[in-house]
Amino acid sequence: MTSVKAALLSFTMLSAIVLCGLGIYAADAANNHNAVDGYGVTASLR
Repeated sequence: MTSVKAALLSFTMLSAIVLCGLGIYAADAANNHNAVDGYGVTASLR
């Protein structure tokens, strides 16, 4: 695998992870669920 292909694959995988994460937060917000980040940051902001 060339460096260019590896970079494109890495970019694609990271983009997919970010988009899935944003989708989960959006779905939670649409259903009036509180988003949980796992670190307690959102809980401390309330």
